[in-house]
Amino acid sequence: MAKRPWRLTPDEQELVWAQWRAGYDPREIGLSVGRQSGSAVYRLVQRQGGIPPRLRQRAAGALQLAEREEISRGLAAGTSLRAIAARLGRAPSTISREIRRHGGPDAYRAADADQGAWDRGQRPKPRRLATDRRLRRLVERKLVADWSPQQIAAWLMATYPDDPTRHVSHETIYRALYVQTRGALKAELTAHLRRRRAVRQPRAATRRVRGVGQLADLVSIAERPPSADTRAVPGHWEGDLLMGKKGTQIATLVERQSRFLLLIRVPASDSATVVQALARRVQRLPEALKQSLTWDRGTEMAQHRAFQIATDVQVYFCDPRSPWQRGSNENTNGLLRQYFPKGADLSTITQRQLDVVARKLNTRPRMTLGWKTPAQVLDAAVASTV
Repeated sequence: MAKRPWRLTPDEQELVWAQWRAGYDPREIGLSVGRQSGSAVYRLVQRQGGIPPRLRQRAAGALQLAEREEISRGLAAGTSLRAIAARLGRAPSTISREIRRHGGPDAYRAADADQGAWDRGQRPKPRRLATDRRLRRLVERKLVADWSPQQIAAWLMATYPDDPTRHVSHETIYRALYVQTRGALKAELTAHLRRRRAVRQPRAATRRVRGVGQLADLVSIAERPPSADTRAVPGHWEGDLLMGKKGTQIATLVERQSRFLLLIRVPASDSATVVQALARRVQRLPEALKQSLTWDRGTEMAQHRAFQIATDVQVYFCDPRSPWQRGSNENTNGLLRQYFPKGADLSTITQRQLDVVARKLNTRPRMTLGWKTPAQVLDAAVASTV
């Protein structure tokens, strides 16, 4: 009988998850397992919410197949249960339960008993977020407030330090959201996650990078002061345009030390408009926060000299196709997709709405800041320079 095209064997599933972890897309993975499309792969990935299932292993104290074969031989030879137990170094009650569970002395077969024990181990276990209503409500309230699972897990630890029943890992929250067979958190709560994905993407998933423009008289990031690289002092910014529907965009500025975010409405992407909008906002910053700006090589910064003259802030440019050199800004732009999805018409967004979103991100605790908020870190940094 021919194999159905949407069915994946256990070996194929293992290969699928290995390649999914490595960042390959479903179509590429599908071709590697002999499928003409990625539909079978995507079905498998979607069913698990993009989270590879954990590899099942036998408990260290469980009876092994070799021990079960010894039990079977002992029964066939008429050996007493106590003698079999002594030979295996097990309690007689363990041997007695094993035999009773798998058909009794006359029907006991080692291979069948071993397979039966493995199959019973697949029965779903109760999940903490499914059974603990109070804990589930705490997590749900924070998700609705747009907190990330990591922020929630850290907050629970800090709020209930002496109550382990109120602790849950961020990975458990992600699994409860994406693997719906667990029956804990509703799938619609994923709309409150940063990137609103239908499945959880592996870290290695490839990212698209915008093209490189031609600029004159640029100063390379290699010449940026060491204090900017080490985040030793505040006032060094990373910037970019967050693109929406064709012809619509907003400017994002992220302060490197605190990850404090500024969002700026930009009605057009030509360099004159972008530079003017950026300069107008940067001019209002305290002097301590006007150190440098790092940008990619997009043509929207072709008039960077005009920005420098207006603000007295030096602009440094990343190497071609090197978005990681503006890592704080890239990460923040990813968080902003929760509020401004790809393809959205950003021309209708007002500056007041942008300020609301920026305030949300600036007042949420961040793991990289020791669970302080960007606003707290920036305020402390500015105060120390006075």
